[in-house]
Amino acid sequence: MRATLRWAHSDLRTHRGEALFIVLATAGIVVSLLLATALFGYATNPWQRVFTQSRGAHVWIHTVKSADTGRLASLDGVESVAGPYPTESVTVSSRGTRASVELRATPEKPAMGSPLLTSGHWLDAREPDGVVLESRLARALLAEPGDTLTLPGTARKLTVVGVADSAEPRYRAGEQPGLVWAPPAAVRDPGGRVIGLRLTDPGDTDYAVQRAVTVLGAGAVGEVSTWQQARAEAQGDNRLLGQVLGLFGLGALLAAGFAVHGAIGTRIRGHLRDISVLKAIGFTPAQVVRIFLLQHVVYALLGAVAAAALTQGLGTSVPGRLGDAVGVWQGLPGHTVALFTVPVGAVLFIGAVTGLAAWRAGRVPPVPVPRPAAPAGGRLTGVARRALGLRMPPALVLGWHQAFTRRPRALATIGRLALPLLLIVVAMSAWTTIDRFHNSPDRMGLPAALTVRADSGVTDGETRTLLHRDPRVAAVYPGVEVAALVPGQTATIALRGLGTHHDPYPYTLAAGRPASGPDEAVAGQGLLDLLGVSVGDWVRMTVGDQPQILHIVGRSIEPENAGRVISTSLDTLRENDPGLAPTLYQLRLRPGADPDHVATALAAAGHGHLDVHAVTNPADGLSPLRGVVIGLIAVLALIGLIELLTAIGGTVRESERDLLALKAIGMSPRQITAITVTATSCTALAAALTGTALGLPLAHWLIDAQGRSSGIGAGIAQIPSPFLLLLFASAAVLGAAALATLPAGRAARRRLADTLSAVA
Repeated sequence: MRATLRWAHSDLRTHRGEALFIVLATAGIVVSLLLATALFGYATNPWQRVFTQSRGAHVWIHTVKSADTGRLASLDGVESVAGPYPTESVTVSSRGTRASVELRATPEKPAMGSPLLTSGHWLDAREPDGVVLESRLARALLAEPGDTLTLPGTARKLTVVGVADSAEPRYRAGEQPGLVWAPPAAVRDPGGRVIGLRLTDPGDTDYAVQRAVTVLGAGAVGEVSTWQQARAEAQGDNRLLGQVLGLFGLGALLAAGFAVHGAIGTRIRGHLRDISVLKAIGFTPAQVVRIFLLQHVVYALLGAVAAAALTQGLGTSVPGRLGDAVGVWQGLPGHTVALFTVPVGAVLFIGAVTGLAAWRAGRVPPVPVPRPAAPAGGRLTGVARRALGLRMPPALVLGWHQAFTRRPRALATIGRLALPLLLIVVAMSAWTTIDRFHNSPDRMGLPAALTVRADSGVTDGETRTLLHRDPRVAAVYPGVEVAALVPGQTATIALRGLGTHHDPYPYTLAAGRPASGPDEAVAGQGLLDLLGVSVGDWVRMTVGDQPQILHIVGRSIEPENAGRVISTSLDTLRENDPGLAPTLYQLRLRPGADPDHVATALAAAGHGHLDVHAVTNPADGLSPLRGVVIGLIAVLALIGLIELLTAIGGTVRESERDLLALKAIGMSPRQITAITVTATSCTALAAALTGTALGLPLAHWLIDAQGRSSGIGAGIAQIPSPFLLLLFASAAVLGAAALATLPAGRAARRRLADTLSAVA
């Protein structure tokens, strides 16, 4: 044991930097995996907790006032019913912020789908104008118990008495109205009713919706929302962040394993004589393997323990969503198990890879095998000889020859170094895609910057005149958006009519062509997946009692409503309903115009009749991903640094025999140093080119796959600019050259006696 510890201590002193990088890289990998676990728990648990504690409904159905909803309670598979509750769609305002909401008349606190109060109290009959707000709506309105809400255009006022969490779809400006529980007296003009169904088998949700719509009649159903939709919306960007962290964490763990494997293999080749001596004095093969295995497992264990301690102790202090996620995760039942399992799994993986490499050390014979008389690289190739004949610098030619002449070993080194570089290219592509959403939203399915809704106090013509009056508004597209039942009546989708045949809405198409003719439409990926159709198919949907048949001629990039949107022109929808009037206006602004300033100006010009808000950009919720990408690139750079140090050490050791010949023919130490630096630079260049060539299509596929799964659709992936890729490759090559300069210079200045002893 003493000899083993002395060997490990000597090796640590020789490779301090490499040991430090292994510890840091392991810590970064484990932190990434722990944060991914926290984000997955954070994405799922809050909604699941609210749904369970409130005994949430699996299906919410909005109907007309005359619908016979009492028959739904007797349907097979329906465990219990909430409601029906009369509803009224209104706009409320608080602290200068407006929001579309659904007032729900709730005589008493429901036993099923009961909101969970976070502040204030529940409705009280002694406060006829007191209401309870859904928590996200309350945050959007900056409202809290005691505040007063006004209804623009009317003299009505509501008093906030409580704020509550709900498992129903939450408020999204311009997409999903907020939920307000109110006494029946506060709902003065109910336009419909809503009923909730709790099922005995949640897996039969689609079938239950179909039976409910059949009983009520398609014309009586306005909108259907299910628990799956609410859960997916609640998870949102948190799940995506968790997927990104988990993917890169596993990729970095794989790259770190390969790097450690290469480092041990190179070290074994450089210590063949020492290993033979250990065996000659009585070390068994198992003991030799144990030396390398324990040493690197200790490095990994130190990094894993540090990562777990940092995540547990300082994770909640991280600002933003990551800190919140860690705080929620630490309160979950499986937190302790995950905090132990993830680091242990990482250490075991690195230990397994280390054991495979260290096994070769156990096979080294106790009597050193003489090295072959011929150089390991073999003779100069024809290309190298012709290059020397053309009087190219010998250092460059010999360095290139040294880098690629041992093909199996050279390819393995290039592959190990290319893996972290490949993952860095993928991370840069993710960053570029997010930047494109921010800087060029019109190319990512968001050509309009503002959405305007007008109340009954102004006409369509007056609204258009008012909007065109602002010089910062480039175009105004009138439209309507209604809920439509899909074929089979298992769900509702968003049917939009925007623009006219003469002034079409500029959809961002990923496939097909624009909808220019009668009954033509474009659809989002989420709708195509939901209906199992593709571009070129005809689809039939129902809006109230009216069927609508549209020909899908293109697939649009659709960030809203999980891509479950089919869009046509307003003129097409007017063919079925000539009296259809616009209910919203999409505004495209001139370059450089600030959406917030324009929205404020238009709202003021409308004198309370216009509800103006910015179009939600999905990239806004991904701002924490920027910090994640930076951290991942730093971890991957550490892994690449480990591999570079390994490659440099192997190149220096294996060129010791050549030093005698090079010095004998008169090459200076500077030229000999240039050979090793050139060899390392060529290896780094080959790895950078390989990582870029493989990373770009991989990044494109991964980002588009995520787009398809989220409903936005493929076609959103953006690759880094050629300049950035050139800068990345140049940094890799120049960094490798800089790292190789010092050890190569030391080796080139060694005395001839030292070199002879090393190769004897």
